[in-house]
Amino acid sequence: MSTETADPGHGHSPAAWTAVIIMLVAVALGTVFFFLDIPALVWASAALLVVGLLVGWALARAGYGVGGSKIAAKAH
Repeated sequence: MSTETADPGHGHSPAAWTAVIIMLVAVALGTVFFFLDIPALVWASAALLVVGLLVGWALARAGYGVGGSKIAAKAH
């Protein structure tokens, strides 16, 4: 009795990885700048967080997202 479901593969794409890495760097830098009490750079880190979101969205629209036309499907 095997009830295997197809994995949608969400999050395993160049678009997702790029967005997450940019946003992770933004949060890490924002934390450091908050600790050092540099408000201008904290806000710059918040802007970088939004940039990461936009880059991920743009790459997904360009075909680098899950099921996109520019990535090769991996066999599991």
